[in-house]
Amino acid sequence: MYGTVARMVVKSENRDAIRKIFDEDQPRDVKGYIGSYVLAENDSDNVWLLAIFEDRATYDANADDPRQDEVYRKYRALLEEDPEWHDGEIMDTRA
Repeated sequence: MYGTVARMVVKSENRDAIRKIFDEDQPRDVKGYIGSYVLAENDSDNVWLLAIFEDRATYDANADDPRQDEVYRKYRALLEEDPEWHDGEIMDTRA
């Protein structure tokens, strides 16, 4: 598996709006997409996104997709700054 963890700082007034984008606007029919999780840090404007794909090729294809760019631009407008991205292999540690 391959994916990204992104740290985002949401403008306080946009907390509900970004939740709506992640719930409703994120494409789910993307080849290789496994799932994603969002952690809203307690009492903070920090939001952490984990997006999981089958492999790096499907992750890269999604990153280059204009539809994904459209969604990114929607939620980027709600942030204080650009997200901090950390891409890499996801290791399953369940026994």
